[in-house]
Amino acid sequence: MKYISLLFLILSVMMLRAQESDEQLEWPREIRVNNYVITLYQPQLETLNKNILDGRMALSIEGAKEDLIFGALWFSARILTDLEERTAVLEKLEIPMVKFPDIEEEAKLDELKKVIIDDLESVHFEMSLDMILADLEEVESAELLSSKLNNTPPVIYFRKEPTVLVLIDGEPVLKKVENSKLEYIVNTPFLIIKDKNSYYLKGGKFWFASGEVVPGNWEHTNSVPKDVQKLAKKMIDELEEPEGEEDNTIPKIIVTSKQAELILSDGKPEYESISGTSLLYVKNSESDIIMDINSQQHFVLLNGRWFSSKSLEDGDWAFIEPVDLPADFSQIPSDASISDVRSSVPGTEEAKEAKYEQQMPQTAVVDRKTASVKVEYDGDPKFDKIDGSSVEYAINTASTVLRINSTYYCVDEGIWFESKNAKGPWAVCDSRPDEVESIPPSAPVYNVKYVYIYDSTPDVVYVGYTPGYCQSYWYNGVVVYGTGFYYRPWYGHYYYPRPWTFGFGVHYNPYTGWGFSVGVSYGWFTMSFHNYHYGYWGPAGYRHGYRHGYYHGYHHGYRDGFNRGYASGYARGIYNSRNIYKRRSTGIRNTYTPVNRAKRPANRTAQVPGRNVTTRQSAKPNNVYTDRNGNIHTRDNSGNWTQQNKRQATRPQTNIQQANPVQRPSTRPSTAQRPNNQLQRDYQNRRQGNINYQNFRNNRPAPSTMNRGRNMGGRRR
Repeated sequence: MKYISLLFLILSVMMLRAQESDEQLEWPREIRVNNYVITLYQPQLETLNKNILDGRMALSIEGAKEDLIFGALWFSARILTDLEERTAVLEKLEIPMVKFPDIEEEAKLDELKKVIIDDLESVHFEMSLDMILADLEEVESAELLSSKLNNTPPVIYFRKEPTVLVLIDGEPVLKKVENSKLEYIVNTPFLIIKDKNSYYLKGGKFWFASGEVVPGNWEHTNSVPKDVQKLAKKMIDELEEPEGEEDNTIPKIIVTSKQAELILSDGKPEYESISGTSLLYVKNSESDIIMDINSQQHFVLLNGRWFSSKSLEDGDWAFIEPVDLPADFSQIPSDASISDVRSSVPGTEEAKEAKYEQQMPQTAVVDRKTASVKVEYDGDPKFDKIDGSSVEYAINTASTVLRINSTYYCVDEGIWFESKNAKGPWAVCDSRPDEVESIPPSAPVYNVKYVYIYDSTPDVVYVGYTPGYCQSYWYNGVVVYGTGFYYRPWYGHYYYPRPWTFGFGVHYNPYTGWGFSVGVSYGWFTMSFHNYHYGYWGPAGYRHGYRHGYYHGYHHGYRDGFNRGYASGYARGIYNSRNIYKRRSTGIRNTYTPVNRAKRPANRTAQVPGRNVTTRQSAKPNNVYTDRNGNIHTRDNSGNWTQQNKRQATRPQTNIQQANPVQRPSTRPSTAQRPNNQLQRDYQNRRQGNINYQNFRNNRPAPSTMNRGRNMGGRRR
C-alpha cells in the first residue's frame, strides 16, 4: 500500500506539472504591474525571417480607478524553438510601436506606452509552435525552393505478401573478421555474413541463406553455423520490441544494390472509393496508392514524390510534377483514411502548413568556450571539389568538413566550426562562408546550406537549422525527402556511407515529420558495427515502422488522430531528431527554451534585476484582434465582429511594416459589423492553430515512447 500511495503521489505531481506547463501556452495572458492589469491576446503573426518573428497583438489595460482601455502593439522578437516539444520562446522582445486609439491625452498615452514597453520587453513568452505555424502570414527564406532535385524514379517493387527490401550501397564489399574465417558485408545496414560459399542474413529473429548476395535466392533457414550466430550476437545492436502481438511471419527477401522502393499489399489489392472524387485508394496496403478512374493510372507516394504507372506489377513508373496531379487530389476529404497525402498535394491547407514547418528553425545558443568537435579521417585528409563551386569537401571521414579559401569548416550537429588545419583544433564559427550558397543538391554536403548562424556575442553564438539539414526539402508546392541523388560512399580501411533518398518507405506526417519503414518487422538493421551516422540510412530519427503493415491501421490511424497514427510506428524517434542540439553534452547554453523547463519556475518569472514580472493565464475569452491599422475588434460566438475603439486609427510608419494610407476617421458607432478579409483569416488561422495545439497536447506520446527512437546523426559505438 505504501508503494501504491507513493506511485499515486508521483503521478499526481507529474500531471500537475504537465498541466502547469500547458497553461503557459494558453491565451490570453495577464501581467500585473503596479496598479495595472495588462491582458495580452494571442499574437497575430506576420513574418518569420531566419530566427526573427514579427507580429502584432491586441491588448487591454485596466487600472484600479480606470475603465478598460484597448490597444495594439507591434513587436519583433528572437525565437528559440524546441521542435520536439513543439514550443517556442520569444525573447529579446522589441516593441517599436504601441497604439491606444481612444486615448488622445499625450501625457496619459506616454504613461501607458511606458508601462507596456518597459514590462513586456522583460518577459519571455512561450508559445505553441502549432499556433505560430497556423498564424504566420509569410516566411522569408532564400532557401525555400529546391528546384534542382533529382526526381528520377527508383526501381519500384510491388509485392502481395510480406517482403523486406535489403539494400546494398553499391557492389557488396566484404570485410574479414579478425581471428576468424568469416566475413561480413560492410556497405549495408543489414547484417549479412559470409561463411565459406554461403551468405547468411539476420532479420529480426529469422535467418536467411543464399549462395550469392545480389539478387540471390534467399530462403529461410534454421541451419546456421554456430560461429555465424555467435558473430551476429556480438555485432547486432538489438532494438527493443514494440508493444503488441508477436509477429511470426517469415517474409520474402529482395536484395538490391540500386536505389529502390518496396510497396506492399496484403494479398490482392482492395480498392475503396474516396468520397467526392473519382479516385480509389488501396486500403489493404501500408503504402499510399491511389488510382485515378478517369486515366486508369496508379499513383504512389514515396518520399513526398508522386510516381505513376498503369500497372502496379512491373509498372513503368514515371515521376509526376506535383502541379500535374489530377485535380481530384486536392478534393480528398481531410477526414478520409488516405487524407495524409494532402500534405503532398499543392494548394491544400496541409501543404501550406508543411511549407511553414519546412522553414521553422530549430535554434540553440552555443557556448564558444565549451562547444567542441573531433574529426577523424581514414588516413590523410582527402578532398573533392564540388562542381560549379569553389567549395571542396572531405571524402574520407564521417564528419562534414569543407575547405574554402584555405580555411576548413566542420558542420557538426547543427553548429559551424572552423580551423586553419583539416584536423583541427576547431573553434565555433560566428559567420557562415558565402561560398556555401553555391553548393548544388548533387553534392553530398548540400544539407549544410540549411544550417545558419544568426547572431553572436563574445561568449555565445546563436545558431539554427531548418529541416533541409535533415534531408527535407521544399519542391514545387510540396515537401519531399532527400535530394534524389545517389552519393558515392567512401571505401578504405573504413566505410563511410552518404545520405540515401530511396529504400526506406519514407512518409510525411504533419505532427511528427518524416518516418519510415523497411517492411514487416523490427530488428532488421544492425546499427552497431559501422562507424557512421544513423541518419545516412533513411530519414532522421531512425526507427522502424509499420511492424504489422496496414493491419495496425496506418491510414485509419492517421484518420483517427495523432495518437493512433503515431502509435502505428512510422515516425517513432522523429521527435529526438527534430532537436539535434539536445544530444550535445557540451556547448549548448541554458536558455529560456522549453528544453530547460524543469529549471524555470512554473509561472515563467522573467529574471530582470529589480523587477518581478510574471504572466498568468487570463479568464477572458481569446476573441480580441487588431487589424493592421491598430483598430481593436472582438468576435462573438455567432461570428459577429465589434470594433472596440470609438474612432478609426491609422498606423504610422514603423520599422516592421510600411504605413497604410491615411484614412478619414470613422463616424460609425461601435456595433456588430461584417469582418474584413484579413480579420476573418486571422480568426481562421487562430482557430486552426489552437486545434493543432490541442491535438498535440491531448495525444502526445509518453516520454518513454518519445525517447525510444534513434537520433539522426548519432555516432556509432
